[in-house]
Amino acid sequence: QVRLVESGGGLVQPGGSLRLSCTASGSIFSISAMGWYRQAPGKQRELVAHITSDSSTNYADSVKGRFTISRDDAKNTVSLPMHSLHPADPAVYSCPAASRWRNGPEAASWGQGTQVTVSS
Repeated sequence: QVRLVESGGGLVQPGGSLRLSCTASGSIFSISAMGWYRQAPGKQRELVAHITSDSSTNYADSVKGRFTISRDDAKNTVSLPMHSLHPADPAVYSCPAASRWRNGPEAASWGQGTQVTVSS
């Protein structure tokens, strides 16, 4: 079993930045890819970005150029610096760790999520 803890969410003004982190523990040998999803109230959960074991990355069009996903295998952590945050970005951001990732995470564990709020 993989346990995930997200951190770094909070309140930021439009145009500001936050850095999310997700740290895995437990059966980390089973992790192939990790990523970030977000879900705003009344909306479906959507992929933000994901990163594979060989550090290949994929981003939602809405965050390209503003968010960057990276992984530190020594710390079992995936990070997501987010810049130029705007009113479309607020959501609960959750981190899945998956044994497989094709059209999305498969055989995945999820963290509890961290809230990102953008407001002046």
